Amino acid sequence: MRKQDRLLITTIIVTMITIIAILGWRIYHIHTLANTNSQTVTIAQKKVATKRASSKKASKKALAQKKAAQKAAAAKKKAALNLWKKPTGGTYPTLKKTNTYQLTVSLKKQRVYLDDKTTKKRLYTMVCSSGLNNTTPTGVYAVQERGQSFYNNRLNEGANYWVSWLNHGVYLFHTVPTDHSGNYNVTEAQKLGQPASHGCIRLSIPDAKWLHDNIPFGTKVVVNK
Repeated sequence: MRKQDRLLITTIIVTMITIIAILGWRIYHIHTLANTNSQTVTIAQKKVATKRASSKKASKKALAQKKAAQKAAAAKKKAALNLWKKPTGGTYPTLKKTNTYQLTVSLKKQRVYLDDKTTKKRLYTMVCSSGLNNTTPTGVYAVQERGQSFYNNRLNEGANYWVSWLNHGVYLFHTVPTDHSGNYNVTEAQKLGQPASHGCIRLSIPDAKWLHDNIPFGTKVVVNK
C-alpha cells in the first residue's frame, strides 16, 4: 500500500472517530439537559403540590375556625336569650344587717352594681333593662317598700319581686314583665340587657327575688347615665 493511501485511510479514521466523539458528546449533553429539565419540572410540580396542600389545609383550618366562631356566637346568643331565667352575676353575696350598701344603676352599661360603702368592695353585678327613651330618672334615691307582685292595667303589664326606689311604688326594681295571667312575657324578657321598660329597672327573676329578699330598707340607690 502506498504511503499516500495509508495517510488517507488514517485521516478518514481520525475524522470518523472525531465525528463519533462529537455525536456522543452531543447525545450525552442532550440526555443530561433532559434529565435536568425533568428534575426541574418534578421540583416545580412538588412545590405546586405542596402549595396546594398547604392552601387546602389553611382553607380547612379557616373553615373550622369559622364554624367554631359561629357555634360560639349561637351559644352566646342562646345564653343571652335565657339570661332572664338565671342569676346574672354568679353566686349571691351574704349581706350583713348593717346598712352599708349602695346600689348603683348604670344606664349606659345596663347594669346594677351592689357595693359595700365601708369596704369599697363590689359585691355583685346584675344585668338590667332600664326605661326606653330615657324614662328612667337619674339621681340619688333610697330603697323603700317592696312586694311580691303587681299588675298595671293601664300598661297591661305586671312583674314579680318589686322593690321601690322612688315615689313609693312608681319606680321599681322588679322581674322581667308578666302578663295579666302572671306568665312571663318571653319576648320582653329576652330584651334583658338593653333599655326596654317604662322607666323601672327590670332584672332577671332570680336577681329580682334576691334583691327583694335581701336588700335592706333605706339602701342608697344611685342612678347614673
